[in-house]
Amino acid sequence: MRYALFLGCTVPARQMNYEQSARAVAEALDIEFVDLPFGCCGFPLEPISRVKAFAMAAHNLMRASEEHLDVVTLCSACAETLVKTQWLLSREEALLRRVNRELKKLGVEYEGEAPRVLHILRVLHDEVGVENIRRRIERPLRGLRVAVHYGCHYMRPSEAYGGFEDPERPRSLDELVEATGAESVDYPGKMDCCGGALLAMSEDVAREMAAKKLRRLSALDVDALILICPFCAIMYDRYQSLILKEGRIPVLYYTQLLGLALGLEPDALGLDLNAVSVEDLLAKVM
Repeated sequence: MRYALFLGCTVPARQMNYEQSARAVAEALDIEFVDLPFGCCGFPLEPISRVKAFAMAAHNLMRASEEHLDVVTLCSACAETLVKTQWLLSREEALLRRVNRELKKLGVEYEGEAPRVLHILRVLHDEVGVENIRRRIERPLRGLRVAVHYGCHYMRPSEAYGGFEDPERPRSLDELVEATGAESVDYPGKMDCCGGALLAMSEDVAREMAAKKLRRLSALDVDALILICPFCAIMYDRYQSLILKEGRIPVLYYTQLLGLALGLEPDALGLDLNAVSVEDLLAKVM
């Protein structure tokens, strides 16, 4: 399996542990990542200029298409923007014309290039396969109780994603967690937003949204919260010391959890870069 790796802006700037663990897990599972000169996906610009945001996304799609590669993203917002751009530009001719007016400034034109865009979780779940992952586990994480957080962008808008998963009752992350031997604990508010989208408007509201979930999970005494998006990690991991006075909850990317189960060492998975200490969790599984 060979894909163009789309890192986006947040991962290399603030969440290097996600990239490190994703690359380590990909190598262990015989997935080849190709680094292309991608730019920003356009997501942060969409509220200001929809056309310019989609032009940025379209330009990235064109780069991948030139190399005849499908795209793997680590960030759920990047995946959503790239997928939504393909979907909308194939349906709205007026929007396509406006986007191409922007791209003309770069001397290029979007002509419907549509490489597959897959979040890394979908690659692991659909392409590698849950049972295949289960067979490759070297360090089963039995006895570990974790809660999963899907976030808002991983499967929405469902029409653009072709309805690959029920946006109200997803299962892919739970199934992949269970493939490692860990238990995925159900809990109230599982599908709540992390609050990250509101940071620029009201930091107090954003923090309280994250705190609500963390307090619930603290009461459930889970070993970790498992994430798949860098924005969510900023809220639950980086901001946790500002949100919870006590009862810290380790926050791991799924790629870090999977890497441990595959037998990889913590240093190879960037666990030293996690804001909340993972020492107690490691003591349970190592």
